[in-house]
Amino acid sequence: MNKTFIAFLFTIGWFFSIDVVAQKTTDSLARQAYLADCIQYALGHQPVVRQSIIDQDIAERTVQSSLAAWYPQINASYNLLHYLKLPVTLIPNATTGEKQPVSLGAANTSTASLSVTQSIFNRDVLLASRTADVYRTQATQTTVRNKIDVVVNVSKAFYDLILTQRQVDILSQDIARLQRSLQDATNQYQSGIVDKTDPQRAKIALNNSLAQRKQYRDLIGAKYQTLKQTMGYPPNSQLAVSYDTLQLVREVALDTLQLVNPQNRIEYQLLQTQGRLLDANVRYNRWAYLPSVSAFGNYNLLYQNSSFGQLYSLSFPNSLVGLTLTLPIFQGGRRIHQTKIAELQVQRLNWDLAALNSAVDAEYATALANYKGNLANYLALVENQQLAEDVYRVINLQYRSGIKTYLDVTIAEADLRTARLNVFNALYQVLVSKLDVQRSLGVIQI
Repeated sequence: MNKTFIAFLFTIGWFFSIDVVAQKTTDSLARQAYLADCIQYALGHQPVVRQSIIDQDIAERTVQSSLAAWYPQINASYNLLHYLKLPVTLIPNATTGEKQPVSLGAANTSTASLSVTQSIFNRDVLLASRTADVYRTQATQTTVRNKIDVVVNVSKAFYDLILTQRQVDILSQDIARLQRSLQDATNQYQSGIVDKTDPQRAKIALNNSLAQRKQYRDLIGAKYQTLKQTMGYPPNSQLAVSYDTLQLVREVALDTLQLVNPQNRIEYQLLQTQGRLLDANVRYNRWAYLPSVSAFGNYNLLYQNSSFGQLYSLSFPNSLVGLTLTLPIFQGGRRIHQTKIAELQVQRLNWDLAALNSAVDAEYATALANYKGNLANYLALVENQQLAEDVYRVINLQYRSGIKTYLDVTIAEADLRTARLNVFNALYQVLVSKLDVQRSLGVIQI
């Protein structure tokens, strides 16, 4: 009773400790979550990754189950028989030689047996032993592939979220500037310096920015949920992403002189592993022409008695050892067809590898072209933003001096707002296209 109670307390404590660790992790991300933190959480909690890890355990158990056939197989059996009518055997008469029916045996019979079988050569267990490591490798590579997908998806969702947040920040700054402009235009109108179109234009620009900021703010909640889903994060838990804009700018750099090597891709490695399994399957079908050999030993306790109450009073033990050899001679050509199917599957996989080589080259060329184009666009937009800031500053000063009209200020403000929004949008495009290049190269680290 005490042991049961202690075990119960241990189980409750174990579950409580898991909950505390998970809560601490969630609490830390609720305060501050950088991209690396989100990726680390996703690699430990994303359902696809967790399923892949379970699949690895299943593969290991499957391998161990198949290899168990190499060990001696021990079985015990028991039976109890009662003859309603004893079997009859014809026995020649010693005098006349005429065969007469004679009932033989006891009415009650019971047998207890212990048998041991050891496989010496069997193509099933031989295949299991030769492919055990390959199956483990395949399960591990599948997990790696899923983790790479998670890293890419979380990164893109994170960048998309912070892009929207940054757009809200830019629009908030623009709104503060427009509110000052509206106040200035209103004061000048009330002083009779300008007509009423200036404050009206300022009000129109302010309303447009307010509506645009409201739209982006509504999108933030949806994109938070998207990020949580890609992370495997509790949908109702708080998550506060953090980022360093300067660090993001530094991350746009990429060595564009790298040469693509399909063998670095996890998809290519998975096909190679599958090829090893198919090669083993070819050998397995060729082994169908070989005999199966096993050794066995039996020990039997036989009980016989005409009286059921005395059945187990006397035993008649017997034992034996032997060797079994089974050689398939003719199976209607099935072995020939199965071997040919296995060989054709290997040929088909070779074409899969060839197709993947071509696809990787095309994917890399497309991703690299997109990255270079997005990078050039980003650098141009950065320069445009600097020019727009200078233009706005000069025109605003000229307006205050009475040289420029408010229409010029409105246009300059719109150009500046568009330039600032475009810069961060271009930065997002560069970072996403960089991820695509790294994925095509097979260099994403997990």
